[in-house]
Amino acid sequence: MSHNIEMVNGKAQMAYAGDTPWHGLGVKVHNDLTPEQMLQEAGLDWTVEKVRAYATVGGKQVDVGRSALVRSFDDKILDIVSDDWNEVQNREAAEFFNDFVMEGDMEMHTAGSLAGGQIVWFLAKIKDGFTLNGNDTVESYLQFTNNHRYGFSTDVRFTPIRVVCNNTLTLSLNTKVERFAKISHRNQFNGDNVKEMLGIAKEKLAKYKTMAEFLSSKTAKNDLTMEYFKKVFPMTTASKKDDPNAISRNAKLAFDILETQPGAEMSAGTWWSNFNSVTYMTDHLLGRSADSRLASSWYGFNRNVKTKALELALEMAGG
Repeated sequence: MSHNIEMVNGKAQMAYAGDTPWHGLGVKVHNDLTPEQMLQEAGLDWTVEKVRAYATVGGKQVDVGRSALVRSFDDKILDIVSDDWNEVQNREAAEFFNDFVMEGDMEMHTAGSLAGGQIVWFLAKIKDGFTLNGNDTVESYLQFTNNHRYGFSTDVRFTPIRVVCNNTLTLSLNTKVERFAKISHRNQFNGDNVKEMLGIAKEKLAKYKTMAEFLSSKTAKNDLTMEYFKKVFPMTTASKKDDPNAISRNAKLAFDILETQPGAEMSAGTWWSNFNSVTYMTDHLLGRSADSRLASSWYGFNRNVKTKALELALEMAGG
């Protein structure tokens, strides 16, 4: 099985606290590690350096006006970047969490490397969350993604997770996603500025709670539920795109697992259940492997699917 999580000398570049994720990849650690300790346990204590790139033309080495982004411990070229690229080291990303962890507001949860080292992430659990219907708990996390690839920003965002099924939810509070900050590699990274941009605003989590409570209070009729899944997972076959009776395989699967997905009994027949059918599919069923689903859910196509699913659920529920 091929893995999106990077393997170096047979070892997954990942560490996790809590339950074993993604087919047991990574090193299990205690939940009281410092960010620096999590960095080391995940095998991320390496640096990147810009090295001038050259092309061989007519037997001569010609400067191409760009640089190779080279990893320290194995001289691997992660990408080719422009001269105005400012590299953010993994240690800087980890240090972003220092104050939060030391003050007891967060604890380190996972850290790892995807796409051959081009994507490095740190996930910390925020000691805050909410519960629906007495036992349906949503926990809140802060995710820092450090991209060592050209064209991608450093990304910091809140990621709430529904505990009963370990579904990663999307925090699209409107069409402009409010709960993240992106820092271009053309600017020098400043952790304090990121904290200020995010605000770590509890009122935003409260807004998400309001949305979840609204969806869990609204009954979804079967015909609207199927219409919802057809819109989230539309037909892609050209000959059937305009057929109102056509149902894609994923739309049918989402409908079929409504009553069997983990936590289905907690909000059966509601728009919250409909939305979670989509997040359960994207996080646990679609894709070739568990970590490929992780990559798509956080950074790829399925992240957009979940954003669309949340907005559409609110719209169709009358919100």
